[in-house]
Amino acid sequence: MLVSALLFTGCKEQLKEEVYSQLDPKTLFSSANGIERVLFSAYSDAQISGNFGGNLWFQEEWTCDQLWETGGSVNLQAVVMLAFTWDASYPTQWTGLWNNCYYSIRNCNLVLENIDQSPVDATTKDRLKAEARFVRASAFYILYTEWGAVPLRLTTTGDNAMARCTDAEMLAFLEKEFTETTDVLPNNGEISGYQYGRATKGAALGYLTKFFLNTRQWQKCADASKKLMDLGKYQLWPDYTTLFAVENEEKQKESVWVYPCSPLTPGNEFINGSFPPEYKSKVDGSYPFLSNMRNWARMDRIKDSFFNSSDPADKRKNVIVTQYINTAGKTISLLNQDNTRSFKYPPDPNAVANSHGNDLAVIRYSDILLSRAEALNELSGPTQEAMDLIQMVRSRAGLTLPLVLANFSKETLRARILDERGWEFFGEKLRRQDLIRHGKFISSALARGIKNADDHHKLFPIPQTEINANPLCKQNPGY
Repeated sequence: MLVSALLFTGCKEQLKEEVYSQLDPKTLFSSANGIERVLFSAYSDAQISGNFGGNLWFQEEWTCDQLWETGGSVNLQAVVMLAFTWDASYPTQWTGLWNNCYYSIRNCNLVLENIDQSPVDATTKDRLKAEARFVRASAFYILYTEWGAVPLRLTTTGDNAMARCTDAEMLAFLEKEFTETTDVLPNNGEISGYQYGRATKGAALGYLTKFFLNTRQWQKCADASKKLMDLGKYQLWPDYTTLFAVENEEKQKESVWVYPCSPLTPGNEFINGSFPPEYKSKVDGSYPFLSNMRNWARMDRIKDSFFNSSDPADKRKNVIVTQYINTAGKTISLLNQDNTRSFKYPPDPNAVANSHGNDLAVIRYSDILLSRAEALNELSGPTQEAMDLIQMVRSRAGLTLPLVLANFSKETLRARILDERGWEFFGEKLRRQDLIRHGKFISSALARGIKNADDHHKLFPIPQTEINANPLCKQNPGY
């Protein structure tokens, strides 16, 4: 009885623990460091990386005309995406993406609601506000490109049930947030100790450019891209084949916005599905498979129709593996089987199991150049400036023979720009939006034999879990 009494007393005392995990705005937001802790969590939730992010990244690519997949557990998702048979309940990764975006939005709202009471200086406070608004807008932009207008939650208070905003309201919000943060956020290298991967003026202008491009606001797209170019902070990396290598991440000035990856955190896992079976190295011995790496059953493949569509002299083809040495020392060809592999993100020698450290490109300077060229063409038809912008990207790819202005109409240059974007950005989660903007997303699917593809597939279904939890949030038509 005595032992039992002592044990019971001890348990009671142990249960009287002080709770440290609850958010106390009075202390958490009392310093720039505390504010940044919440803000960095928002950054993390708005980034699509790791295994979860890689699946989401490829789900969009599988709806297009360049990549496909076989093998591994992810093939269950690939099959429905390739066949346009997805629905509100599957793939389930959509629920995670929806939730992560709103976690990010919530944390940004927390910063914006509490920062004014903080004793940090006014300049720092303004910058942190701008960062929170930028990250929140980037999360809403992800939601918009997947599902269209969504509930516009701009406060942590209020009812959980909320109707979707109108398309006009969402467009106005995104334009306002990205425009106004551009005036406050710092340029690259402007603030000592400002960590790599945090929001910058260029990043806000980059998102503004892409937002105007994909919503076909041509003059605003041309203006935003020109402002970014005039910053003088970005330029094309001379070698496309090494642009995405870990060792060049902070050397090159082409990346306008990236999702930073590390082998020690949810990193870049693209290469694991690109390794062919029993891969040892490329034929020239480069990119050897090391014991710290993983080769998945999942096989991420490139379609021959895309591989064969570009100029044979295009150096961008050099990041595509067409043959390799296997573990038995034999040379294996991948050509003419819809089976070539993207090594755009090359293996990281310091990978930790599935995680490689290659940052994921979200907006690159080449995208800004081609976006401006497209906007100029839509505004005025072919111009020499548009041709010069396209040629800058082509020249880096070794295609030095310039395109001739007189050979193009607005329609033929529009088609050429879509092709140039396909060759430049394959596997970078841009193709779906490009095809939708050019009015070719559904027609391309029909041409591939996907007879059930129709206009409602231009938006994905809002996750059924959200529809169940929020009765005011109405499902997209067709689902």
